[in-house]
Amino acid sequence: MRLPFARHPASRTVPGSTERTTLDPRVHLDLAQLTALEPQGRRLRLLPRQPARSVLNGRHGSHLRGRGLDFLELRDYQPSDDVRNIDWRVTARTGTPHVRVFTEERDRPALLVVDQRMSMFFGSRHAMKSVTAAEAAALLGFAVLEQGDRVGGIVVSDEAVEEFRPRRSRAQLMRYLSALAQANQALHPQRKAPAPTSLDQVLTSVARLASRDHLIILLSDFDVPGPRTEALLGAIRRHNDLMLVAVSDPLSERLPDDLACVATDGQRHARFDTSDADQRRALESVARERRQQLERWSRQLGVGLASLSAGSPTLPQLRTLLGLPSEGAAGSDAGDDPATGGPR
Repeated sequence: MRLPFARHPASRTVPGSTERTTLDPRVHLDLAQLTALEPQGRRLRLLPRQPARSVLNGRHGSHLRGRGLDFLELRDYQPSDDVRNIDWRVTARTGTPHVRVFTEERDRPALLVVDQRMSMFFGSRHAMKSVTAAEAAALLGFAVLEQGDRVGGIVVSDEAVEEFRPRRSRAQLMRYLSALAQANQALHPQRKAPAPTSLDQVLTSVARLASRDHLIILLSDFDVPGPRTEALLGAIRRHNDLMLVAVSDPLSERLPDDLACVATDGQRHARFDTSDADQRRALESVARERRQQLERWSRQLGVGLASLSAGSPTLPQLRTLLGLPSEGAAGSDAGDDPATGGPR
């Protein structure tokens, strides 16, 4: 379901005008705003050994057998070795127990896939879902760059799927963030959007860019899954670490019983009135079924699943997801920076 509306006024450039209005950072972002997140992003930690509370714990680096690790050598088994590392073929051939020894892989490319379709142009409290996803991608991109790994990404809009191959290059990250900012600014309630890009199209691009041994983080509301979405997720997960980050809005989690609103995709309009019990149940059912679908994918396919809310600043949520202590940024009023919660 696509409900692209916001309670925040969207400041935009007037077509044909040389004057640029100031963007409301709760609604739209530009490259300068994403770049300003670099210091905070470089303080995040995406290294192989994650804190126990991190959603990446057990999914990255040394916690994965055969992925995130480089084979170092075969040697005789010692009493302190993990029996799971015994190479049974070599053991049978030689008649003595042998183990495979691994070392942590130094280079682990990351692919940041960010949804900027019209379904993401929705916000009721702090920021639009599209803004939250873009901020998270920028913060994570700088974190990957800081640890010396390659970083690339995919920008998903209703018109195109733009690919940026992972490179160990700040210039490449800037190109990616520039495309992300452009896609973000193109979102507008009056924009006539084509049929939305399906998740199948997105995942096909992911599979092409990340054949194996990548960390893939997909930030989306997971609108418009296709007939092959589950199969594609499974195929990608077999050779990579895959983290699904569901970006949601508080309004979709709990609907008030007195909300009347109009939703549009730029062409059609629909009225919703949650005082109507049938309409409220139908809307709540859509959100519930999507959550259940994501949980099923996580459980059956072994993919990571995390959540980000557009109703709160992005950085504190990311630090919590990564098991990192708070930097003390907890504000969320209109005078605060949407990403960090602190003063602009």
